[in-house]
Amino acid sequence: MQVDFVLMGKGGVGKSVTAAMLAQYFRSKGVAPLCLDTDPVNATFSGYKGLEVERLEIQKGEDIDPRQFDVLVERILGESDPNRVMLVDNGAATFVPLCSYLANNQVFPFLKENGHSIRIHAVIGGGGSLNDTFNGFATLCQAFPDVPMIVWLNEHIGALERDGVSLEKSAVYKSYAKRIAAQIVLPALKKETFGHDMEAMLAARETFEEVFASPSYSIMAKQRLRMIQKGVFLQLDRAGL
Repeated sequence: MQVDFVLMGKGGVGKSVTAAMLAQYFRSKGVAPLCLDTDPVNATFSGYKGLEVERLEIQKGEDIDPRQFDVLVERILGESDPNRVMLVDNGAATFVPLCSYLANNQVFPFLKENGHSIRIHAVIGGGGSLNDTFNGFATLCQAFPDVPMIVWLNEHIGALERDGVSLEKSAVYKSYAKRIAAQIVLPALKKETFGHDMEAMLAARETFEEVFASPSYSIMAKQRLRMIQKGVFLQLDRAGL
């Protein structure tokens, strides 16, 4: 089974958007992914009713219980269909404990030994989130050197620039080039039109298909959202996902 982890240590940068995009993309290809949300604070991904996301409880009281990650691994091992896809969206609050658990328990090699393929999707956000998310990406590269890394550059929340130089052209980003299996861009959107429609869809936790069937969106709003969907899905096609 293919298992895709969406990981990043900063909240509000588009992890759940990435997970939702991936889930909808796989569905468009005739594959119904098994979607898991491990965020103990924000139920963003599991808020997408149309994606039938299963929420795993990994918090006891006010504390994260690392042993609850055993449930996640056993959930993966319980799936034997090689054509199945699983998506795991992890919350910012559990980024450090989950990464420590995965590394200390050698989870990824263990899953590979049991016939599962692993990919990590790291979201690098623009604007004020750039430094934190890039550092998170670097941490993932160093902690899991043998796992394919899919980078999502989220320009929608701010410019991906450092001192006037785009992140992609920076020496530090290029130094990780060999670790990047594919790169997906969530482009900046015109606030009054494309951005407004996208924010409305995200706030409602609706899928593209739900929007296209809804009378609540205008004809042109649906057209703009189709354009956004096509742009992201085309990138995923090219990435061979």
